[in-house]
Amino acid sequence: MRPYIAMFKLKLVEGMQYRAAAWAGVTTQFFWGFMRLMILAAFYRSSSSEPPMEWGQLTAYIWLQQSMLALTMLWRTDNELLTGIRDGHVAYELCRPYDLYSFWFARSVGSRLANAALRFLPILVVAFLLPGQYRMTLPPNLTAFALFILSLALALLLVGAVSMFIYALTFITLTPAGSTLIVTMLSDFLSGMVIPVAMLPLWLRRVSNALPFRYMSDLPFRLYSGNISGGDAALQIGVQAAWIVALTLLGKLAFSAASRRIVVQGG
Repeated sequence: MRPYIAMFKLKLVEGMQYRAAAWAGVTTQFFWGFMRLMILAAFYRSSSSEPPMEWGQLTAYIWLQQSMLALTMLWRTDNELLTGIRDGHVAYELCRPYDLYSFWFARSVGSRLANAALRFLPILVVAFLLPGQYRMTLPPNLTAFALFILSLALALLLVGAVSMFIYALTFITLTPAGSTLIVTMLSDFLSGMVIPVAMLPLWLRRVSNALPFRYMSDLPFRLYSGNISGGDAALQIGVQAAWIVALTLLGKLAFSAASRRIVVQGG
């Protein structure tokens, strides 16, 4: 485990150096958070039916989503790895005495965690101090907060596992553009980044529940707000853990098959 832990620590320390980029990200995420809340507030005021999430739950959902964006979003791929696959530098990686999947997985998780660590605290501190309806709310109880922390840790592993599939597809296509675009479009919509999953039509919620994307973003934040609780919370965390195991095993198989058939070109 030593090389994988070392890579995780290296990316964690490296990512913590980009403070200016982090502050730019904080500003951008505040803008998007306010914009989404204002749009949703207009829908709440004009709706005649009972909303699927209370307003306090929704504000917590949006601010957590924005503060953890670097951790949960699939479009934050490692361009250095993708370029290495395309240009053939991955051949050096394949010659080294470690498991490539585990090494890249540790690298991806460390990088995401570092980027999120620089952003989440300033966003949440200010969100808790905002006036009126835009203020971030506390979880309803300690159980909800504990389930949120557990689910968020599992979400990080799940995002890493899905990201590895993008890298595996790049071995075959030699360009990340197509696979990244398709996977990130599905993820953005079905994970609640465009519209909270609870507000989707019933048939779309069923599609979302059958895929891993909502367990990367939607589930942890709804657990925090108390929108999902009790036996349903335990069941969905179990499904989240099952997706991690399944996608990790499938990802390892995909990496193994791709590395046996890889062709490196260049002079």
